[in-house]
Amino acid sequence: MAKRDYYEVLGVAREATEDDLKKAYRKLAMQYHPDRNHGDDKAEGRFKEVSEAYEVLKDGEKRAAYDRYGHAAFEGGGGGGGSPFGQGGGFEDIFEEMFGRFGGRGGGRQNSGRGADLRQEIEITLEEAFAGVKKAIRVPSSVQCEACTGSGAEGGSASAQTCGTCRGAGKVRAQQGFFLIERTCPTCSGSGKIIKNPCKICHGAGRVQRDRTLSVSIPAGVEDGNRIRLTGEGEAGLRGAPAGDLYVDIGVKAHPIFQREGPNIMVRVPLRMTQAALGASVEVPSIDGGRSAVKIPAGTQTGDNFRLRGKGFSVLRSSSRGDMYVQVVVETPLNLSPKQRELLEAFEVEAEKGGKHSPDNEGFFAKVKEFWDGLAR
Repeated sequence: MAKRDYYEVLGVAREATEDDLKKAYRKLAMQYHPDRNHGDDKAEGRFKEVSEAYEVLKDGEKRAAYDRYGHAAFEGGGGGGGSPFGQGGGFEDIFEEMFGRFGGRGGGRQNSGRGADLRQEIEITLEEAFAGVKKAIRVPSSVQCEACTGSGAEGGSASAQTCGTCRGAGKVRAQQGFFLIERTCPTCSGSGKIIKNPCKICHGAGRVQRDRTLSVSIPAGVEDGNRIRLTGEGEAGLRGAPAGDLYVDIGVKAHPIFQREGPNIMVRVPLRMTQAALGASVEVPSIDGGRSAVKIPAGTQTGDNFRLRGKGFSVLRSSSRGDMYVQVVVETPLNLSPKQRELLEAFEVEAEKGGKHSPDNEGFFAKVKEFWDGLAR
């Protein structure tokens, strides 16, 4: 069965703000959560549908892709799992993010001190974006403590005591009106354990601050503003917990010759007036360093485009290539010699006699004359 529109699922307009989306999700998630609808498969299915819709629309990049391509943007996995924008958590992850876990729901995952995600920026040239490149980046972050091998205990021993605050659960509960809200234990950071003899190097955290150098492979066809995720290359987790991810934001420098428009590339070529009028053959560069001859027909005008197929950028996750467009700009001659001026004046005299050399010029001023004549009546 075809999926319903995500905005329809949440009952909001396509122009809905982040607050509108969050309010709509809160209301529907509370209404259909399985803990309030035991044994109701229909309610559980509705809850999953609502959570999937919110997972996509709450993320700016995923929402933009959905607005443009619909569900096709995430083919290959539900709720954005197969999208090019990175794997999202399931519907339970979204609910926990906004509400914490419902009371009485057993077997829940604990926040085990997963490391924080990091963000780094890389600037590359247009040529590097075309061909792809490997870049070394320096990342200041937390890494696993070598002295205790990440355990947080002196000498790497596993000696730990059950946390007295949460009694090993990793969560603490608080009653807020009708709801019982669970939060990560502030004493043990969700691990449920307290290190009895903490490591003297990391003071029981299992991680220390240190810069790392990583190699990032940037694929051919990447665009300005694209983001690459390196799983597990973020900060180390507390006491051996999983590391976070590293997000690398790509910036592409402006080029003095080429301008990029999606997979296509454009170069503006200035022509002398005589070349445009008589026709010519010009040699233009391509982004891969090659050269291409372009035949300019007689009578070419400023703004005319000539397409060179397959000379553009690779399309990410596709075998197709964009095109290269050569856009002509006709220059007016400067610093004329007496002879050149004499020749141009002779040409202008002939043009004034009614020669069809400038059809746009003549058509425009014919319309201007009609306009003025109409005002005079």
